[in-house]
Amino acid sequence: MLPTVDKLATVVVCEDDPLTRELLCENLEADRFDPLAAGTAADALRFCRYRTPDALLIDIGLPDASGLDVIREIRAATGPAPPFDPALPIVALSGRGGDGDRVRGLREGADDYVVKPFFYDELLERIRKLLDRRGGVRHGPTRIGLLSIDPATREVKVGDREIELANKEFELLLALASEPQRVFTKDELLRDVWGFESPGRTRTLDSHASRLRRKLDPDRGMYVVNCWGVGYRLVEG
Repeated sequence: MLPTVDKLATVVVCEDDPLTRELLCENLEADRFDPLAAGTAADALRFCRYRTPDALLIDIGLPDASGLDVIREIRAATGPAPPFDPALPIVALSGRGGDGDRVRGLREGADDYVVKPFFYDELLERIRKLLDRRGGVRHGPTRIGLLSIDPATREVKVGDREIELANKEFELLLALASEPQRVFTKDELLRDVWGFESPGRTRTLDSHASRLRRKLDPDRGMYVVNCWGVGYRLVEG
């Protein structure tokens, strides 16, 4: 039997340069982290919204938006079920190292600011210190009626009843719970939960939604609603 290694933390690595992104991900994986590679601001926000990472490493210069805009979006998240963790540890990467650039990055919400070119070992220590400083502090579970979802522990309850979910069932539930009354299209969910760029014809989403519906409410199936021809939404049972 092959040995298994527990991951220390999940880190979104948002860098538009493929070689730098690959190098960072390979090194983080070697150091027992679980890296999520993102090449655009949209990818970074998607991972931060649906994969509940422990930290974000983000380049300021991205092809579709500024990394500062991503940081602002995350820090501005509010409400009983915010789409992002507003306290997510964030390290900004930039080729601009002037005092004004550093201050701007920190002012907009980055916890640390690292100038390129950087030494990986130093960057790793900065990430570790941010995670240590957070000290396991996490936000409480999201509650929608009797439904309770805790992203940190992956614990799901309906009232006092604990629900055992497979990984993709949990990620689908987390995606739907980010905006409980909104109808998510099938293409959105297949992209955000499964990473399908061109969904095509597949029953993957429908089969997972059906199992999730039965687990949450075996009698009435009230939580996961199929909006025929469009997609799914999560409503209070």
